Amino acid sequence: MNPREPASAWRARDLGTRTVRYDDRDAILYALAVGAAATDLDLVFEDRLRVLPTFALTRAQWAPEVLGDAGAFDVATAIHGAQRLRVRAPLPKEGELELTARVGEVWDKGSAAIFEVVVECAYFAATWWLFTPGRGGFGGERGPSAQRRPEGPPDLAFTVDTSPGQAALYRLLGDRHPLHIDPEAARTAGMPRPILHGLCTLATIALPLARRMGAHPAGLVALDGRFTAPVFPGDRLQVTGWQAGDEGDEGATVLFEAAVDGTTVVAGGRAQFRVTT
Repeated sequence: MNPREPASAWRARDLGTRTVRYDDRDAILYALAVGAAATDLDLVFEDRLRVLPTFALTRAQWAPEVLGDAGAFDVATAIHGAQRLRVRAPLPKEGELELTARVGEVWDKGSAAIFEVVVECAYFAATWWLFTPGRGGFGGERGPSAQRRPEGPPDLAFTVDTSPGQAALYRLLGDRHPLHIDPEAARTAGMPRPILHGLCTLATIALPLARRMGAHPAGLVALDGRFTAPVFPGDRLQVTGWQAGDEGDEGATVLFEAAVDGTTVVAGGRAQFRVTT
């Protein structure tokens, strides 16, 4: 990291283009890693396969890593703060994606900066928000406020059990940060043990959320979530949701959050599904 270069200097920086390839085995492994059952044949059997839209995020993980490696921030202290996914078209069962990446906005939070990393292709657009301690204070805008929790009782509530081996499996999809597998690396980061990937947590919630909205998980149109506390493999997630109504051909929308033992771990969640597919 170059401490003499303000974080704002990275705004709109081109992070390059990459062509990534995958096959049906990758898509099936992903579905299993985020909670699909062996009986979900259209998620785990190649003859009927529909690729989960959130699988795309594993193919784009290189982009935030490129930004960190380029010296924009200290990769040892940066935190994945939030994620957005917008689906443009269903992913094929196998093939290649040409991805372009850039830095979007850089927000000034005082003691830290938030870098937006935007990745786009014909099938999706995704944004990572990276919270980077020590990079704020450059006089920039603070950025939009976090979405408030909906008022009133939730329209749906359910639990999702993560598995003890889930992080070990999910990391085979590309994010091999030692924080998710090595107890020593976790302790160095201030965690009592390895944590589950935020993107794995978000996708694990999206699967049962779709079904409770009368949709197929592959019918996901949009997904947002802010990571507010760590999730450990084996944790039970308590998910609550508020239906936000129909949006025409784009389907139904639900606002949601998730907690573990009363501590919110995902806030400001929003998912939209096509309910006719």
